[in-house]
Amino acid sequence: MGGLPKQADFLATSVHTSMLQEVIGSRASESLVHSYSRSFHGFAARLTEDEVAEIAGMEGVVSVFPSERHQLQTTRSWDFLGFSQSLQRLPAESDLIVGMFDSGIWPESDSFSDKGFGPPPTKWKGTCQTSNFTCNDKIIGAKYYRQNTTHLPGDLASPRDTEGHGTHTSSTAAGGLVSGTSLFGLGSGTARGGVPSARIAVYKVCWADGCYDADILAAFDDAIADSVDIISISISPFVAGNYFENSIAIGSFHAMKHGILTSAAAGNSGPKPATTTNFSPWFLSVAASTIDRKFVNKVLLGNGKSYEGVSINTFDLNNTMYPLIYGGDAPNIAQGFNSTRSSLCVKDSLNSALVKGKIVLCDALTSADAALTAGATGSIMRNLGSTDVAFTFPVPASFLNAADGSEVSHYLNSTRNPTATIFKSTETKDVLAPAVVSFSSRGPNPITSDILKPDLTAPGVDILAAWPPASTMTESSGDPRRVSYNIVSGTSMACPHATGVAAYVKAIHPMWSLAAIKSALMTTASPMSPLKNTDAEFAYGAGHINPSKAADPGLVYDAKEADYVQFLCGQGYNASSLRLVTGDQSSCSDVKNATVWDLNLPSFVLSTRTKGSNITGVFHRTVTNVGSPNSTYKATVTAPQGFNVRVEPQTLAFEFVLQKQSFVVTVEAILEAGMISASLVWDDGVHQVRSPIVAFLVSS
Repeated sequence: MGGLPKQADFLATSVHTSMLQEVIGSRASESLVHSYSRSFHGFAARLTEDEVAEIAGMEGVVSVFPSERHQLQTTRSWDFLGFSQSLQRLPAESDLIVGMFDSGIWPESDSFSDKGFGPPPTKWKGTCQTSNFTCNDKIIGAKYYRQNTTHLPGDLASPRDTEGHGTHTSSTAAGGLVSGTSLFGLGSGTARGGVPSARIAVYKVCWADGCYDADILAAFDDAIADSVDIISISISPFVAGNYFENSIAIGSFHAMKHGILTSAAAGNSGPKPATTTNFSPWFLSVAASTIDRKFVNKVLLGNGKSYEGVSINTFDLNNTMYPLIYGGDAPNIAQGFNSTRSSLCVKDSLNSALVKGKIVLCDALTSADAALTAGATGSIMRNLGSTDVAFTFPVPASFLNAADGSEVSHYLNSTRNPTATIFKSTETKDVLAPAVVSFSSRGPNPITSDILKPDLTAPGVDILAAWPPASTMTESSGDPRRVSYNIVSGTSMACPHATGVAAYVKAIHPMWSLAAIKSALMTTASPMSPLKNTDAEFAYGAGHINPSKAADPGLVYDAKEADYVQFLCGQGYNASSLRLVTGDQSSCSDVKNATVWDLNLPSFVLSTRTKGSNITGVFHRTVTNVGSPNSTYKATVTAPQGFNVRVEPQTLAFEFVLQKQSFVVTVEAILEAGMISASLVWDDGVHQVRSPIVAFLVSS
């Protein structure tokens, strides 16, 4: 997906059709799915493996990769971040356009009312597809993309959201203030987005069967040309072998060229290492952490003992005791399931004749759809998994830790007629917050190990935001509950929090580059404790996002397109492939080839594959003064014994705003296992510009 050629008479569709004709002849027009031509140059087509190989070998082709299917990954959260509702907003916020790449939006939600809004900003060049949809002065544009013309039941050929994910993320990033919201009394308060005065442009790329690369690239092509200010994408791609085999990496690279920051979810595949799938250095990768509110509920057994589990349970069983049965004792043999499968309560594994009207004990955390389908009254779930996040279920349910679950199992097996009931959920304070949640994908970066990912963490657990009535509360067809606001967790929820903060900073500093905004978010992030987050920086990056400080970072680590090109040169990309992507005369040379350590990022990472070796890394950095005109910053390094960090010079003096100063950081370490962390803080007495320093042993 290269840059657009400069000639005025360039006709992308004709060029792409001609390329296809060379390979497949008269079928070219039929094969062509989409030409990307508004912001970059490329196309999607239906091809056989042999045809793919032939096109990949053609002159001018950067990469050919399949259009994979990817998955989608607050009344309290903004207050928890210290981002007060009473915070003064600048009029410029109303000129910001947030591009949401997701499952669409429910325009009638109170969160998207345009009351008090003027007409869209004059820079806006987008359109509104009015198929079962109406835009307003809040939602100023809406489009949908579907490479596969077949729609599954429940999907609408419209920007309208019928699943919930896109409505939730959009209202979290830029929804208006709506008082008196809750989920059946849970999480009550005022729902609002990070930039409630900003405009929203909707790009629906996700459907019931996922989100496809061809559609994601088409959305990037349009959003860039439409003049959005920031792109929010809560989608987790598959890990590609290089940066230009990943639709989000490609699309965000072109967005970067046009000064548009992309905020992306880190992924929901934690806590295993190297599971983050959005890791390009030119965008912001966001992990998910807890807020100081959690939802719990109790399970009461017939012997009078009660246990506290986690769940967002809005059903009321009115203290009625129901028969308790173990899923492993009720396999759906007629459908080929054995007791091993039914003990886990997998879909369709339960015998309805045995579990109907009973509460079923399951040995896994599931969606509870099996219990619902079999007619169970409720479900008690247990396993060794983490209980740091509560989920919603289509039946009364609670998730217990392994120890309490074992006691319930013992009671069930030692009692002639075991009974139980499940109570509605209540709110309680989470004193350990913020902590990175177990499901949040971890670093290190799977392609470039010496670039820290994720970049930072933001609230992504138990977030209340807008929801479409077209979808049930759990997205399960058998769930009778329809709600206007729902509580959901995921890095998908963390990403729009970071999007909102980035947009807030851009409203205050409209001339800042996307790298400067990203730097501001990272260097002002609140440090987090590795005692609560054992994966340390690979879990939380630079730390927990801090909106109130992000607009005044003091110093920023800036970077331009040329810096990323030099980084790619150092990664082994050649001049011809770079020129096809950038659309200019970018080249690689001995002078321009930059090591990853020289990319001007607000973090420092050093890795080795050799256990016990003495490793050294030299990092060159330049900071730009965006604080006081006359200021002097002194370097402070905090590092454990045996982790040597030197900074030269140790003092940076500035005489005017936007003045730049450079420094060198030398890192030395001996690694026997795991990782070690340190930090560098530039302090002028007002601003503390903090950067993480990490050295780690790459596992084989």
